[in-house]
Amino acid sequence: MSTLDVAKKDFLDVRRAKMIWVVGALYAVFMALMFYFGQNNVPNPDVKNALWNLTGVGAMFIPLIALVSAYLAIAGERESGGIKYLLSIPNSRRDVVLGKYLTRTAIVTIAILGAFLLGAALALLWYPSLEAGTFVGIAALTVLYALTYVAVAVGISAATSSRSRAMGGAIGFFFVTNVLNLFGPLRLAIVYVFNDLAGLDIAGNQIVFVQSLISPTAAYVNSTGLVFPDGFRTNPADIPWFLEGETMVVILLAWLVVPIALGIWQFERTDLG
Repeated sequence: MSTLDVAKKDFLDVRRAKMIWVVGALYAVFMALMFYFGQNNVPNPDVKNALWNLTGVGAMFIPLIALVSAYLAIAGERESGGIKYLLSIPNSRRDVVLGKYLTRTAIVTIAILGAFLLGAALALLWYPSLEAGTFVGIAALTVLYALTYVAVAVGISAATSSRSRAMGGAIGFFFVTNVLNLFGPLRLAIVYVFNDLAGLDIAGNQIVFVQSLISPTAAYVNSTGLVFPDGFRTNPADIPWFLEGETMVVILLAWLVVPIALGIWQFERTDLG
């Protein structure tokens, strides 16, 4: 077998996982609500406003879809003993990690794109214009954002030996990079460490950059400047290069690669006996 063979087998195993599809369906419901309330009793509805509100909801909700779909990918196999069957076929440990990652990215991508197709249909029905460029751009960034959390979840799953540890790692990562980021404590902690403890006295833009390096959620929110026009809502026109949307996309791409590489590195050194 190979990476693709592992991915095919895993897809057949998880395609009926109700929890994944339930969470994906909830995201589609949120999308329908955003598009409905974005035009209800609004004289000149603009689909960009609905997409902006959807981005805020997605920043919190998308990681849940990704983490639920992937945190047991390998830890679950180890706890049930199925990992010995996978490795005896034989597959390398790298094949197992990459195969699981391909499967979970495919499932999450299908769920999110399905929700955006529903959103496109509702936008055509309720709004004067689809704003196709903005719509496709947000869909692409949202998929990229989701896959960063899939990479983290698979990486954690590859580095842990039980379901409980994988769940604890996924919840901890979500809490620090998402909840604390969106509600403010992560930024306050960065300011405290760099300015109060280290005495570096770095400015607000640099704080936002560090926040984006630490949190895929912050990078995703800041990347939307690539799609929405300058001046729309709070998107400033004069931001430094390290906060521009292109830089945020590079950070998100790094989050796709590094967790998987670390997960493979740890899994190849683990004693499975």
